[in-house]
Amino acid sequence: MKDYNIKKISDYKWEVETDESLGMRVPGIIFANKGLLEHAGNENAIDQVVNVSTLPGILEASFAMPDIHPGYGFPIGGVAAFDMEEGIISPGGVGFDISCGVRAMRTSLGLDDAGDRIRDLMQVLSYYVPRGLGKKGRIKLSVNDMRKLLSEGVDWAVKRGYGWEEDARFIEEKGCMDTADPDCVGKTAIERGSTQVGTLGSGNHFLEVQVIDNIYDSRAADIMDLEEGQVIVMIHSGSRGFGHQVCSDYIGEMQNAYHKYNIEIPDRQLACAPLSSPEAKRYYGAMACAVNYALVNRQCLAHWTREAFEKVFQKSAESLGLSTICDVSHNIARMEKHDIGRGPVDVCVHRKGATRSYGPGHPDIPELFRDIGQPVIIPGDMGTNSYILSGTSDAMEESFGSTCHGAGRVMSRSKAKKTIRGQELKEQLESNGIIIMADSMQGLAEEAPQAYKDIAEVVEVANNAGLSKKVARLRPLGVIKG
Repeated sequence: MKDYNIKKISDYKWEVETDESLGMRVPGIIFANKGLLEHAGNENAIDQVVNVSTLPGILEASFAMPDIHPGYGFPIGGVAAFDMEEGIISPGGVGFDISCGVRAMRTSLGLDDAGDRIRDLMQVLSYYVPRGLGKKGRIKLSVNDMRKLLSEGVDWAVKRGYGWEEDARFIEEKGCMDTADPDCVGKTAIERGSTQVGTLGSGNHFLEVQVIDNIYDSRAADIMDLEEGQVIVMIHSGSRGFGHQVCSDYIGEMQNAYHKYNIEIPDRQLACAPLSSPEAKRYYGAMACAVNYALVNRQCLAHWTREAFEKVFQKSAESLGLSTICDVSHNIARMEKHDIGRGPVDVCVHRKGATRSYGPGHPDIPELFRDIGQPVIIPGDMGTNSYILSGTSDAMEESFGSTCHGAGRVMSRSKAKKTIRGQELKEQLESNGIIIMADSMQGLAEEAPQAYKDIAEVVEVANNAGLSKKVARLRPLGVIKG
């Protein structure tokens, strides 16, 4: 890490002061405690925060959430908003797994109802849910079907019997980003996506059955219909090979674009184009297609989750209360209105490994939650707790309505595989009452809890910094990994 002038604003907020000699246009703002800040510096993630601050049209600051760690171009946990006239859009500010996100589903089951059936449930879920690197799914689509899916989003899935109409009310973009343009998507991406709808994938993706073991905000929990001892499901997946190909295609295009528009960048991974340019508009249209693909992917996974519960408990999904709490992405760029001191203006917000945390009253929040703020999901990993939080007015002022999306890695996947044995980890987790279904012991080792920061510490920083407010803590009962 370079020698930056970092000023403490509070115990949970730090400012990397603007240094024009480095090309910085705005400061860097890092939400962290002292330990997390030092770790970000050691990993050179702060260098990436500074790099982002040099991009044209950036507004207010280059932000980093408490789970910050190095990524492609932007740090993971990075947030930046850009002026619509002078700003840019960068695929590196969204990531390869476009619209990777989490769906949370409640049930009417308590731990007493489900406790002795969890192993059966995980085995049936393991059979129903395709998972693993490059795994093909149960749905095969023609080019025409793919174009309809990319244009219609979750409505496409519901029309074909995958899930319920009411799901869309609680999904980001109401289940469809209407700026999607299939004409902006390449042939290879269409081919890769045609066999992967409804697949979990690998890496840090999971399907987890959990139980709520602590309520922090009873009013918000009541509105979300959550209570201690309740069984919850979380599904973490994204746009699979389709989104990866979209990102790859447009990184190539942006490598030419930033030269064409004479944009100076400190890192080629920040390749970008002006928001007003044809390249930016094509990327945004293709990115929105990948968002819709990811939302449909999670919709299908939720549908098969409901079918698995029905099989194990011999009741309908409706009677089991398997309804959607929320579904929100954490790799996305969106055109949003924010007040930056001169009234609400349109800006393009990049969230890379960061999730939206809109405060009470925001028009994009489902009406049910408008008094308490956007439901926020911050998942753990296998042996660790997950959290449901609510968005805050402070986040709207401090971070363009953003918060962290998880714990953030402290150990690379290659190092985890060298130092952790997957079979031993599986046995350890099962001895703690967590049932693990995994295709690969190496893949399991990559995602070991010790490969990540302490989720409780990260969530506490997000809560104390005002980025999101804790509502409930969830303990894992069973996990499916690719």
